[in-house]
Amino acid sequence: MSGFWSWFIITLVVLNIAGCAWLLWWTAKRRPGDPAPEQTSHYWDGDITEYNKPLPKWWINLFWLTIIFAIGYLAWYPGLGNFAGYGGWTSAGQHDADVAAAEARMAPVFARFQGRSIDDLANEPDAVALGRSVFGNFCATCHGSDARGARGFPNLADGSWNWGGTPDQILTSILDGREGVMAPMGAVLGSEQAITEAVVYTQSLSGRRVDPQLAAAGRSRFMVCAACHGVDGTGNPALGAPDLTDGVWTYGGDFDSIRHSIVHGRHGQMPAHGPIIGETRARLVGAYLWSLGQDTPARE
Repeated sequence: MSGFWSWFIITLVVLNIAGCAWLLWWTAKRRPGDPAPEQTSHYWDGDITEYNKPLPKWWINLFWLTIIFAIGYLAWYPGLGNFAGYGGWTSAGQHDADVAAAEARMAPVFARFQGRSIDDLANEPDAVALGRSVFGNFCATCHGSDARGARGFPNLADGSWNWGGTPDQILTSILDGREGVMAPMGAVLGSEQAITEAVVYTQSLSGRRVDPQLAAAGRSRFMVCAACHGVDGTGNPALGAPDLTDGVWTYGGDFDSIRHSIVHGRHGQMPAHGPIIGETRARLVGAYLWSLGQDTPARE
């Protein structure tokens, strides 16, 4: 926070406290020259008039105690601009302390899974169940509670892996994250006809029924894509280039979706979760995903 805004907040807080104290002092008792109750001409319910019901002393003292408490609170805890308070408390420090305490409580639960391979953990029901729980907390926002993803977020339960589906590759994806970039190829292909042919040929790679003449013409167009996806379209896990023959489409396999991918490109990023959940939890999540992908055919 800049010095200006720090002093602005300090001034605002001090003025508010001082204003409350002044208002309490000013209204706590009658002043010389105040009219008598019967002289105000303000009556309610017949016999209730102004100035005849002053606040009890204990009530006024409670207001003063509230002001004193507020001053003490602002001295001990942060609340006056950049002043950190004499107590040294911060929300970040409290968060870190709570996390450390929770980690200490959970350490025995995760200890027996530490360092074990994903495929080994996948054979243990307790590990898979724990991995599903961790997945639900940290991964379901993007990939869905059932790990089947959504448009733009890969299905992790179908056995199709853009970056490779070995235990080590899955663990690397979770720990370090991935960034997939599909370059826009509209300008490279040049014409709308060429783009259409490339789209139709791409659809044909997964066995779809398409116009055979457009698909045949698109084969040569596809050569600009072969550097990443391979001549046969089966992809390249080292680059995260998807297999275009398995019928699995992260952004949709209809004509318009594929056309958009080719013309405008795509950019997807999987954030690194190693710093967030640690290696043992990452292994458990990997075991859960590995168990989902076994003997599961790729879906159209």
